[in-house]
Amino acid sequence: MKQQTLNMVGQTRFKLRLLAMLLVLYSTTVLAACSDTNTIASQDSGKVAEIVDRGTILIGTTGDYRPLSFCEEDGTYWGFGIEIAKEIAHSLGVETTFVKTSWPTLTADVLAEPQMFDLAIGGITITDARKEKMLMSEGYLANGKTILCRATEADRYKSLADINKPGVRVMVNPGGLNEKFANEHLTQATIIVHQKNEEIPARIAEGEAEVMITEITEAPYYVQTDSRLAAPLLKEPFTHGEIGVLMRKGQEDLLLIVNNVIRRMKQGGTLRRLHEKYGLVYAYE
Repeated sequence: MKQQTLNMVGQTRFKLRLLAMLLVLYSTTVLAACSDTNTIASQDSGKVAEIVDRGTILIGTTGDYRPLSFCEEDGTYWGFGIEIAKEIAHSLGVETTFVKTSWPTLTADVLAEPQMFDLAIGGITITDARKEKMLMSEGYLANGKTILCRATEADRYKSLADINKPGVRVMVNPGGLNEKFANEHLTQATIIVHQKNEEIPARIAEGEAEVMITEITEAPYYVQTDSRLAAPLLKEPFTHGEIGVLMRKGQEDLLLIVNNVIRRMKQGGTLRRLHEKYGLVYAYE
């Protein structure tokens, strides 16, 4: 009986590995049809096979970025990025396990030895600097810097110049692109770094600072849930970019799977429905 059980386990793992290989081959075919680049297609499928054999994909996420990735007190994760992660897991036939990371340590955590997680997701902007050190997927959500302020002061801020003044306190979370943007563009304002990103909107509403530097993906949630707040420059973001999935180099086989999932969600309407669910602007016509 024990031997029979072991044989069944072995057969199941073989089938899962075969499924993973077929998924990689399918993704490679799709990629080859759309690109002249053939180098990725020849990559080893070791990471995908490892994930399938493990039975779960390890997802690094900050859990502090509503509505993209948030961790409730009971450990439950929800958000736009979390749903993307679950779609990736579903495509591999595995479960999801979420691993807490942070904006200041995100790069170090992706590159850590031993590896902490297979990929990171949830409000991660695609940048050239990140792509030099790591792999980033295609974009699945349009992004850009904007502000949150008190609703009673919304008319005060019509441009970046209106914020970059002495006497304007700007609050940001540490270690990410929000802090970098503030330090580069708001040299006349007072920059206040607050450790917990999810606490900053309430602190703005309560008068501890005038402005929060945030993203067009995050600001609408807080405006909808707290009438004390406004995002007067929501339709005129200071920057334009996209959010994607981040992982270490050498995992090109997993990147193929992730990109294929994103394309399928775009083509099938799933991505649009997620945008509507979370009140975000769909930019992939």
